[in-house]
Amino acid sequence: MKVGVLGAGQLGRMLALAGMPLGHTFSFYDTAESPCTQSLGPTTVGRFDDEKALAAFAATCDVVTYEFENVPCNAAHAINSKLPVYPPPRALEVSQDRVVEKEFLQSLDIPTPNFRAASSEAELLDAVSAVGTPCVVKTRRLGYDGKGQARVASPDDARRAWRELGGVPLIVEAFVPFTRELSVIGVRGQDGKTKTYPLSFNIHRAGILHRSEIPAPGITPELSREAHQIAAKVLNELQYVGVLAIELFEVGGKLLANEMAPRVHNSGHATIDGSVTSQFENHVRAITGMELGSVVSRCPAVMYNTIGTLPDLTRVETLQNAKIHLYGKEPRPGRKLGHITLVSPSPDDDKALESLIRGAA
Repeated sequence: MKVGVLGAGQLGRMLALAGMPLGHTFSFYDTAESPCTQSLGPTTVGRFDDEKALAAFAATCDVVTYEFENVPCNAAHAINSKLPVYPPPRALEVSQDRVVEKEFLQSLDIPTPNFRAASSEAELLDAVSAVGTPCVVKTRRLGYDGKGQARVASPDDARRAWRELGGVPLIVEAFVPFTRELSVIGVRGQDGKTKTYPLSFNIHRAGILHRSEIPAPGITPELSREAHQIAAKVLNELQYVGVLAIELFEVGGKLLANEMAPRVHNSGHATIDGSVTSQFENHVRAITGMELGSVVSRCPAVMYNTIGTLPDLTRVETLQNAKIHLYGKEPRPGRKLGHITLVSPSPDDDKALESLIRGAA
């Protein structure tokens, strides 16, 4: 099939790399040329509000997906009126606004941190008072990788956050003293069948995912079942097709849902080397109507992001079972340049790679 991807970043690149061996071809639509996908298929450069350009792009495709959740909903609906867009545009509508997202999760009896919406400085002060301090204030839209948020411990912090975040609609979330952050990645096919990968254990630095381990250690059957039920509820309610990630807080042996991402996700990159079928291949399988692949882990895997600058790759290559994935991007502060996965990692190799990654930061 001819698969169109809205966005041409590293996730689009990995989708194409996973889907091409299955016999599919790929093309991309983005607001600018991207080095990530330039060798994998043609890119149409245009605005997401250009209906003619979107229609011309859609005419070259059999199915369209997207690699980031901030694709304008109007663009997804415009294409969906002509051919299938997976995941469905409703998933974008739910996930693009953090208040709508939390309300959606709670409507499915999925627990979340306590939250309040705020559209003015006065409402923000009231929301902080209601939620309690410390708390986290985030923009309702467009924030990612730690951007668009501030930690608040006092009314003065709240006033400063209102100014620094641009006076836009906000969400105030209770600070959660979680044991660890986990994520569950699920996939649903066009036939409604769902599968979920083992939970991953995630560590962030400066708001950006630093390390992800799958399967997460120490997961009880009860916790695994709870996470998989959360994913299944969302997948089925949205009549979802494709891969979905839900970030979770483990608190007192229970789970709180933090955020959802209607796409393949950074915390699932280790499935490329550690699982029978990667999240990227399963996303392509789902959107093209193929049977879903196994989500079983072949072996433990630990993934590290490389942010801003690359570590000494010659030293990385000396580590046993290290798999290097580069995205073809020029170095820049805060930019994801690639990731490195250790398959069946030894404690010594894991410690060595951690040191190399930190040394490059």
